[in-house]
Amino acid sequence: MQRLADTASRAIPDADAVTVSLIDLAQPRTAATTDPRLIDVDEKQYSANRGPCLESAHTLRAVRAVVGEHLDQWPEFEAAAAEHGIRAYLSVPVLLPSSTSADEEHLGSLNIYSYTAAAFDPFDEGLMRLFTTAASATIASAHRWQRASEHISGLEHALVSRAVIDQAKGVLMAVHSCTADEAFAMLVQRSQHENIKLRDVAKNLLDSVTRF
Repeated sequence: MQRLADTASRAIPDADAVTVSLIDLAQPRTAATTDPRLIDVDEKQYSANRGPCLESAHTLRAVRAVVGEHLDQWPEFEAAAAEHGIRAYLSVPVLLPSSTSADEEHLGSLNIYSYTAAAFDPFDEGLMRLFTTAASATIASAHRWQRASEHISGLEHALVSRAVIDQAKGVLMAVHSCTADEAFAMLVQRSQHENIKLRDVAKNLLDSVTRF
């Protein structure tokens, strides 16, 4: 998110600051910024539940605002922006490709601030749409990598757990002269009785054996 904000601030000549709002949450929040002072303008919109940032999120379209022209529509945004010297504002939705449907998943908004009232023309809007499309592909790839990493980590944990349980079964089979199924049943019974995970039961058994 921070890289997205930093790159956008360099891509638009009139961009004096950029924030990234995450809207797909119970409470919207600013995930990245090139100027922490302007988080206040985002938060005024979140608390009022209106403003160009949220308008962009709801309509999934780029929204340009010139400060002073939307006093009736977004008074909270207008007051906060004016307080910080902001004259123009452009908010562009960030959409992620969906892996489960043809629809895109709305992630949030890229918010661009300028101290110049004439900033941001249709070319800038088009450029930011291309930019957010490319950024969305990168974010989606990162999400897939994270899910794959978590899946691999889970498999590794499962393999370790299986090895510990098999060793514990071997100990019980040797001590009680029982079958593998009977040894496993002993571990399950103890797990249920003590209300702890089967892997922990097996590990405790192995630890108790190695102490002697």
